[in-house]
Amino acid sequence: MAELTVDCLVCIFSYLNPKELLTAAVVSKEWNEAAETSQLWRRMCLSRWTFCNISNIIPGMQTWKKYYLHRSQLEDQMTSGRGALDYTCKTMRGHNGTIVGMAYLSENEHEFESGHFMSVVCTASTDCTIRAWNLQEGTQIWSSAVQQEALSQLITIPQEKIVLTSDVKGTIKVWSGQKGEELAAFPTNTSKCVMAIYTVHDNMFVSAGIGGGFLYTLGVPALNEISRVRVLTDDAVDLVICSPDMQWIVAANLYNVHELPKIFCSKSITNPSKDEPTITSTLPINGCVEACWLPKEAARLAVINQDPGQEHKVTTFSITAKKSKYKTQIIVEQVAHFAVPGRGTTAFHIRGHGAETLLLGSGPELHLYTISGSKLASFSDHTKDITSICVDPFRVITSSMYLSLRVYTWKTENKTYNLTSRYHLLGGSHRFSRGVSSVVCDYVSIASSVDGTDGKSILRAYCFNV
Repeated sequence: MAELTVDCLVCIFSYLNPKELLTAAVVSKEWNEAAETSQLWRRMCLSRWTFCNISNIIPGMQTWKKYYLHRSQLEDQMTSGRGALDYTCKTMRGHNGTIVGMAYLSENEHEFESGHFMSVVCTASTDCTIRAWNLQEGTQIWSSAVQQEALSQLITIPQEKIVLTSDVKGTIKVWSGQKGEELAAFPTNTSKCVMAIYTVHDNMFVSAGIGGGFLYTLGVPALNEISRVRVLTDDAVDLVICSPDMQWIVAANLYNVHELPKIFCSKSITNPSKDEPTITSTLPINGCVEACWLPKEAARLAVINQDPGQEHKVTTFSITAKKSKYKTQIIVEQVAHFAVPGRGTTAFHIRGHGAETLLLGSGPELHLYTISGSKLASFSDHTKDITSICVDPFRVITSSMYLSLRVYTWKTENKTYNLTSRYHLLGGSHRFSRGVSSVVCDYVSIASSVDGTDGKSILRAYCFNV
């Protein structure tokens, strides 16, 4: 081995795991040179993390090694979740009302090779303000001016550093993520407004469903009106979601069992023609309760609906376009369906993972299914209803009105995804808090909204140590 060239050693070392590679690095000067080679650590990074972002990597011999060691250490801490040792908890106060929207303004592209992290979360509240917070420092960065109406929804666009909000009178606004200044506003003059952001031909749009049953499409950030189409006859639009390939917008009412969800072609509503009708269709399903997309498919939609017998079912659809010389037709094909436990007023939450895995929050329980209905796992870690589910490629986090979060990590068994239940994160004191209403996360932190007994929400963050 002593006579082998560095290139030969690198080839041999490519069969080692990270721990073995670190051991080989201390054998001799020649072995150290080979074991420190960037291509070995780069291969390990990209084989372990399909979501590894290499755009921030600075050229350098040990950069990929540092990236791997920092990130793997971080994931080990996320897996064990030992208070103070693995993470620090920050509590941030400032809102005088209930937090109704929360999202990360910082991009999920932390510099793992340097160990430098900064997570910024924006919150919207019924106290008529929007605020931005530095989670690692536990401090407020900025607060907007007090608005005339209570806010109802918040969406961030991290790559553009802007924030969108809607209020209880249906006014949509765009804000600067740097200083919290108002950049644009659009009134819909309705008590209901739900939004979805997407991009078509490198141009950004927001589609907003309103109380009058219409779907507005506006340009972002100017909020100029592009189109307005009717979705429902009389009812409010409660759900607006955009497919992963950004070609389809689904809009639905979640309370009227007689209204069918509508599908719109995003290109049709962002570039309307007077000579051509809007490209639209309906989902052949009544009683929509909740819906989500499967993130690894271009347009695979899972819908929870309640049938006349009060039973709940999950149906998965594939949405494609059939183009002819003169028109485009939306094709909706049922992929699978199955019944789920829960009747009447059971609180449901649904999230997709990969191409064929569904997470279903049913009351206090979390269930993991394939789209065909094979139950992979069930968890009863909460004693009160699950209020939200956050999913990323490494873990799943659920929040509950029992003032707790539960952390799960993904594993693969026989090419099928499954979950391992890890640990609880406590949300505060029952004396002063009613429950955790929502949770979001990035690769280095978890942020939760905790509703106080005094009507004021606090932001509680868990930042993992590296």
